[in-house]
Amino acid sequence: MAPMVDAQYPNISWLVQNGRIEIGYEYYATSFIRVMDEGGMIWESEKEYETIADALADADAAIAAWAKANGLFP
Repeated sequence: MAPMVDAQYPNISWLVQNGRIEIGYEYYATSFIRVMDEGGMIWESEKEYETIADALADADAAIAAWAKANGLFP
């Protein structure tokens, strides 16, 4: 990821090295962003956001909370 993105969304940057983030709408999904690791779904976002930046900030915060709760924070 570009250094600017790494700085703005450090938890997303950390997670994508060992996990996956899907962004966008799917006909079967009720979320805009889906965050997964090898164990499965970590977090799903709201269905709609006013901006992409809002959605990414929400995902970054959720990843941080999940990593902290699981003792994985880098």
